[in-house]
Amino acid sequence: MSTGRGQDGLLAPEHVLHRAAERLAHQFTGMVNAETVERVVFESYTALVRTATVSTHLPSLAEKFSRDRLTALAQSRGLIAKPVPEILYVCVQNSGRSQMAAAITRHLAGDRVHVRSAGSQPGAGILPGVIEVLAEAGIEVNEEFPKPLTDDVVRAADAVVTMGCGDACPFYPGKRYLDWQLDDPADLDLDGIRHVRDEIRRHVEDLLAELTPAGPTA
Repeated sequence: MSTGRGQDGLLAPEHVLHRAAERLAHQFTGMVNAETVERVVFESYTALVRTATVSTHLPSLAEKFSRDRLTALAQSRGLIAKPVPEILYVCVQNSGRSQMAAAITRHLAGDRVHVRSAGSQPGAGILPGVIEVLAEAGIEVNEEFPKPLTDDVVRAADAVVTMGCGDACPFYPGKRYLDWQLDDPADLDLDGIRHVRDEIRRHVEDLLAELTPAGPTA
């Protein structure tokens, strides 16, 4: 009988993904059927594999990404309440501008908003310069990773902020769409990235002042 293990003795990705799908199907019982859960898990893994340079942790990242997608799907169906505004930040690679915007928003707003980010053509990882200038501001992004833009996270969002990705984001009535014109950190030195970081912070402060009664806190 197959154990689902590869030649190195580790569980094969397919076996790990099936287990992840079982866990998520249990978590979303009554909201999303098991077939949809499994499709989302394998779709998420496949999307992450396309740009990953290291595959060691991909199944666990795929499970995390799938959980967020399924939550967004259930929210868009009205099956999970949205106690706070949902903001989605989108750029091309989800390795610079949208990651900075999401991190700064979490830093300023705490749990007064829920934030997601995505890329129309995700990169392999967050840019080192972005990590460095965020750390200078006391913001860590160690657990974040580039994620592809999916329909479910757009449907769940109250505000969708695009940065350089043009028409890649689908349009749904009743949502607020903003487009921030920002330089791509991939083309900048550290001083240039710091300027983009500070510009993003100003935009985020304005957005939070509109979406949350108390405005930014940090």
